[in-house]
Amino acid sequence: MLFNYRVLDASGVEKAGSIDAVSEDVAIVSLQRRGFTISAIQSVEAKESFLSFTFFNQITNRDIVILSRQIAVLFEAQVSALRVFRLLAAETEKPPLAKALTAVADDLQSGFSISKALEKHPKAFSPFYINMVHAGEEAGTLGETLLYLADYLDRSYEVTSKARNALIYPAFVVTTFITVMVLMLTLIIPKLSVIVEEVGQEVPFYTKIVIGVSTFFVDYGLFFAGLLVLGGFAAWRYSRTKQGNLALSEFKLTIPYVGSLYRKLYLSRIADNLSTMLTSGITMVQAIEITATVVGNGIYERLLNESAEAVKSGKSVSEALGKYEEIPGIVVQMVKIGEETGELGTILKTLAKFYQREVTNAVDTLVDLIEPTMIVALGLGVGLLLMAILVPIYNLASAF
Repeated sequence: MLFNYRVLDASGVEKAGSIDAVSEDVAIVSLQRRGFTISAIQSVEAKESFLSFTFFNQITNRDIVILSRQIAVLFEAQVSALRVFRLLAAETEKPPLAKALTAVADDLQSGFSISKALEKHPKAFSPFYINMVHAGEEAGTLGETLLYLADYLDRSYEVTSKARNALIYPAFVVTTFITVMVLMLTLIIPKLSVIVEEVGQEVPFYTKIVIGVSTFFVDYGLFFAGLLVLGGFAAWRYSRTKQGNLALSEFKLTIPYVGSLYRKLYLSRIADNLSTMLTSGITMVQAIEITATVVGNGIYERLLNESAEAVKSGKSVSEALGKYEEIPGIVVQMVKIGEETGELGTILKTLAKFYQREVTNAVDTLVDLIEPTMIVALGLGVGLLLMAILVPIYNLASAF
């Protein structure tokens, strides 16, 4: 449990911060042992507002990217770790992140290492992040490691955000298309179909289809929407299971064209992760195991874990990866060359840059194809609906 406090130190200077403790009594005893006189202490859970839990206050990848860069700069300026985290906790605008940084600072003051302090906050700091910091601490190159980490997170965020942001407009067009179709089928088509049906003339088959679909949406639209919501919820729950995660991961890789984009994104992430960790002095087996936890796809996570076990048993990395069809032959050959020349980290960095460019080009091409296709589809859809109703009315008017 986290408690916010205000205390007076031995010099009478007022200080504020947070402390993680089992209970309020334990928190008070811990503060008193540090020589503080407590003026106020309160559980965070007791006073946090509803807004602290909203989507807008969640810790995002962008927050961690900015934070990592700030930490790296401050470490490079020879600022002490405790002061770095106190300063950043006071400056950040995200309450959850400020709370985590304050707790990290308190743990550092209590004698914890930075990696152990960060490990208590898995929602903010990934296993990859924590292990990189741990490697930097052991090697005595924490400042340099943090610069590597900040650069890596910048690259990773740039690739991921570009892929995500590029699909916002197509998603908007698709949503608009569906909304327009539903509104027309439930509000406009029923009124026009009344005119067609009252005439009593034979109508084209496509007009009957449109009227039937419109009637279905009017009569059972809410029931159908409820089924979609329940189905979506069930699919989400299934995707949270191990079997469901593997099924979803495999589905992502088999979607035409988009599956190729996903493969390039995961390969870029794997190569960049491994390159960054090897450069920081993390062992190959540990680097592969950590990469498996952050790759973001169940299929690649499984093959990386199996590859780590194969490397432990004495196989080379290229040999371990070579038996999986999800790993392209060119990657296996490049890794083999890196092993033979002792330049595996450099080779992996080159592969990461190559696949990052491939992801960028694939996203640009996909967006260029989707935008005009969806605009044309929207126009055709609306036109066909109107034609199905207006043509019989026009024929009726022509008969007179």
